[in-house]
Amino acid sequence: MLKKLLLLIVALLGVGLFFHFDIHQLLTLDGLKGSMEEFSQWREQSPLLVIGGFFLLYVVVTALSLPGAAILTLAAGALFGLVEGLLVASFASTIGATLAFLVSRYLLRDVVKKRFPERLSAIDAGVEKEGSFYLFTLRLVPVFPFFLINLLMGLTAIKSWTFYWVSQIGMLAGTFVFVNAGTQLAQIDSLSGILSLDLIVSFALLGVFPLIAKAIINVLKKRKVYKNYTKPKQFDRNMIVIGGGAGGLVTSYIAAAVKAKVTLIEAGEMGGDCLNYGCVPSKAIIKSAKVTEQFKHADKYGLESISPEFSFKKVMARVHQVIADIAPHDSVERYTNLGVEVLKGYAKIIDPWTVEIKLNDGGSQTLTAKTIVIATGARPFVPPLPGIEETGYVTSDTLWKKFADYNHAPKKLVVLGGGPIGSELAQSFARLGSSVTQVEMADRIMIKEDIEVSEFASHALQASGVNVLTNHQALRCEARDGKKYIIVKHQEQELEIEYDELLCAVGRSARLTGYGLEELGIETNRTIVTNEYLETLYPNIFAAGDIVGPYQFTHVAAHQGWYAAVNGLFGNLKKFKVDYRVIPWTTFIDPEVARVGLNEQDAIEQGIDYEITRFEFKELDRAITESATQGFIKVITPKGKDKILGVTVVSEHAGDLIAEFVLAMKHGLGLNKILGTIHSYPTWAEGNKYAAGEWKRANAPQTVLNWLEKYHTWRRG
Repeated sequence: MLKKLLLLIVALLGVGLFFHFDIHQLLTLDGLKGSMEEFSQWREQSPLLVIGGFFLLYVVVTALSLPGAAILTLAAGALFGLVEGLLVASFASTIGATLAFLVSRYLLRDVVKKRFPERLSAIDAGVEKEGSFYLFTLRLVPVFPFFLINLLMGLTAIKSWTFYWVSQIGMLAGTFVFVNAGTQLAQIDSLSGILSLDLIVSFALLGVFPLIAKAIINVLKKRKVYKNYTKPKQFDRNMIVIGGGAGGLVTSYIAAAVKAKVTLIEAGEMGGDCLNYGCVPSKAIIKSAKVTEQFKHADKYGLESISPEFSFKKVMARVHQVIADIAPHDSVERYTNLGVEVLKGYAKIIDPWTVEIKLNDGGSQTLTAKTIVIATGARPFVPPLPGIEETGYVTSDTLWKKFADYNHAPKKLVVLGGGPIGSELAQSFARLGSSVTQVEMADRIMIKEDIEVSEFASHALQASGVNVLTNHQALRCEARDGKKYIIVKHQEQELEIEYDELLCAVGRSARLTGYGLEELGIETNRTIVTNEYLETLYPNIFAAGDIVGPYQFTHVAAHQGWYAAVNGLFGNLKKFKVDYRVIPWTTFIDPEVARVGLNEQDAIEQGIDYEITRFEFKELDRAITESATQGFIKVITPKGKDKILGVTVVSEHAGDLIAEFVLAMKHGLGLNKILGTIHSYPTWAEGNKYAAGEWKRANAPQTVLNWLEKYHTWRRG
C-alpha cells in the first residue's frame, strides 16, 4: 500500500510540475511554431542531448496521460524529419503508453476487481481470447483518445508484452500521419486539418481490417479442417443426435419443435444415466431411507419411536417401479410422437456429416446430416486399485441391478468417495441397515462446499450411522479367508476395513471412445474440447452434457442441449455462447445442501470484498412445526450492496428453496426485491425472505434512522 501511495504522489508531482512550469503552453501548435527556431539551434549544438531530452519528455507526457502528445508527434517530424522523427515518436509513444498501462494496472486493477469482480472477469475472459485484435483495432482509429485506451487496458488482464507490441504496430499509421505533417509545420493552421474526414474514414476502415482478417482466417481454418472430406450435396437429416440422456433428449426435442428433420440414436435405455442409474433411483431410495429414519425418531413428532421392519427387496422393487413410472416421459414412443426419429443402436461418426449406426436388431444404417450433436454422457470412474477387479465392486450405475434381489441391505458396505453421490448413498444405506464406512482421501467430504457445510454434512451422515473417514487414501483391495478388505493409509499407517460390498463413487468420466472421435481428430482432454458455442474441431459437430462439462448435472446437460440445437440449426444466422453464470446444484443428503453462485471459499479465492448474511432455520416457524430446525441460509453479497453473488442453503427442501435465489440472480434482482415479495405463511420459502431481512437489518441507514427518531420525538411534543 505504501508503494502505491508513493507512486501516486510521484505521478501527481509530475503533473503539478508540468503545469507549474507552463510546459503545457509549449505543447500547443502556436507554442511549437514559436519555439521551433530555438529548438533547431539546440539540435545543431547538441543533437544527441536534444534527441534524448525530447524522447524522455515524450515518454513522460504519455506516461502521465498529459495533453500534448499530438504536438510532440508533430515536433518530431519538424525537428528530426520523417524517418528519424517516426522512429523517435513511435518508440517514445509506445514506451510511455506502456508505462501508463502499468501504472493503471498497479494502482487501479485490484480496486476495480474487488468492486466489479464479475464484470472484470468477463472482460478478462474476452481479452484473453480477442484482446490483441480489439487493441489493434482501437490503435488504428485515432478518434479514440489513446490515453484512455492506455488506462482502461491496464484494468484488464492483457499481458504487458502483448500490449506493447500491438500498440507499437497499431499506432504506427497514425504516428506516420502526424510526423509527416510535422515536416510541413509552417503550413499547418490547426490539428483538425491534419485529420480530415476522409483520413478518419480511411483509418476507421483500416481499424475494421483485423476483424475482417479474423473472419477470413476462420474460413480458411474451416476449409483446412474439411479438406480431406467430400461434403454431401444433399443430407438425409438436418441433425443427428447421439445419446438419449438429458442433453440428447433436449437437443432432439428442440430440433423437432422447429420442424427440423432429426434422428436420435441411443443404444441403451432412453433417459440416460439420470433416469436409469442416477438421479431417479437415488432419490427414490433416499426417500425410503428417510421414512425409516422418521420411524426411528418418531418421538420428535409426539409418536412412539420404533425400528421399522421392512424388506430391502421391496425397497429396491419400489426404486425400479419409480424408474418405470417416469420412463414414459423419456420413451421412444413419446419422442416419436414429438417428431423425433429414434433409432436403437450404436453410432459412429465416419466423416463430419456421416454417421454409421449398428442397430440393436442386427441391421445397420448410414445417415448424413448438416449437424451432428454428441451427447453420450459419462460413466462412473473406477480407480485402478490393485485387487479391485478380483474382489469386485459396484458403482452408482450397477448397484441397482445387483442389489435388486437382496433381502437385506449389504451388511458391511464401504463407500469410496466423499462427493455428492457417495454421501447420498452412504447415508441412505446406513439408514436401511448397512454398516457403512465412507472413505475420502481429502481432509473433508463435499470439498467444493464451505468448510462449515462439509462439517455439517459429515455430522449429518455420522448421525445416520455412517463412519466417515477423511484423510484416508485407498491403496488396494484384498481377499483372505473368504473375506474382503480394502487397505487404506492414514497418517502413514495402513489400516484394513472389511466389507461385503464396495461402492465406487469417486467421480464420473466422459464416454469418449467408440464414436469415431479419434479417427476424426476431435480433441479430447477428459472431456470433448469445444468452444463457447459447443462446437468441436468441426464447426458442424457439437457436443453437450457430461461429455463436455464443466458441470456434470442433468439440468446443465439440458441447458447445453438448447444451445447445441439452436447453434447447430441456426448458427449460420446467429450463434449463442453458453451461459454458465447461474448454475444451481443440490446434494440430496438429509438435510439437503443446495448452492448457486459463489460460496465463501470462492469469494476468498477470488479476492472479493464480500459480506455474509445468515438466517438460521431454528428461527423459522414452519421448520419448528416440523421439528426440522437444523440448517441455515448463507448469502454472499458485495459489501453494502444487495446484489446476490451466491447462496448456500442447508435444510429440508433446500433444493426447492434455492430456486428463488436462482431466479433472482438470473434476472439481476437483489435481496431488497426478495424482501419486498409476499411469501405465504407458514412456509419454508419464508426463510428466503427472512434472510433478505437479515441483510436489510445489517445494512440499515443509521443516519436516516437517527433523524427519524428525532422526528418522532418532535412529533410527540
